[in-house]
Amino acid sequence: MKTLLVLAALTLAPLVAHAETATFTVDGTARRAFVYVPPVAAPPAGFPVVFAFHGRGDVIENFEGVNLHGAWPEAIVVYFQAMDREGYPGWQVERGQDGDRDLKMVDTALATLRGKYRIDERHVYAVGFSNGAGFTFLLWADRPNLFAAYGIVAGRWRPEVQPKVRRPAIIVSGANDPGYADHRAGMVNAIVLNGVRTTAARCGNGCQRYGAGSPAPVVTLTHRGGHEFPPLITDYVVTFLKENAAKP
Repeated sequence: MKTLLVLAALTLAPLVAHAETATFTVDGTARRAFVYVPPVAAPPAGFPVVFAFHGRGDVIENFEGVNLHGAWPEAIVVYFQAMDREGYPGWQVERGQDGDRDLKMVDTALATLRGKYRIDERHVYAVGFSNGAGFTFLLWADRPNLFAAYGIVAGRWRPEVQPKVRRPAIIVSGANDPGYADHRAGMVNAIVLNGVRTTAARCGNGCQRYGAGSPAPVVTLTHRGGHEFPPLITDYVVTFLKENAAKP
């Protein structure tokens, strides 16, 4: 009987994706990424896609530990490696920096995935931490039609980068993060941009949801930590993304 129970458990266990190392060539430079693809046939609508961007000085071998692919095993999750900027791996955070190499990388990567897999165009998302969150704000400003929603963790809304198009966003910061005031300003700016500041409701400890049922809700989440991407945050981010598809 124990053997039968073990076999049943194995049968019911979901298949786990394994990372493939991919390169996307941009202006003659190979850009590296870890790509997690569900080991099953694509559903009729295609696979959801999540692009993930680490913080300054980090590498994807470490950042994949945020486990977006584990929280959403039905999605293609791509962890991109930044190139060096001033001695550390980092992303552009303004238009025109570094020849827009990172914006071009995103365009190239998405076009490549579209050519290789069936992609659910209504479920394509960007998630970033710290400097990667700054780049995610830039994607919101410069690529609002590529992504259905954005996950921004410990990121600064820069005065030089102002999104103009309403899009769903979950914005996260630690109460003890030295950049909390800047992160809080980004939360407020997103709420105002999306026109949802009069419709707030609690969604958990430190969590507020603005504009529930609207085309562009904003969730703000403040945890007790510092400048980090705590494991619990991953589930909040993935749940929010799943709930917000691009509108036809």
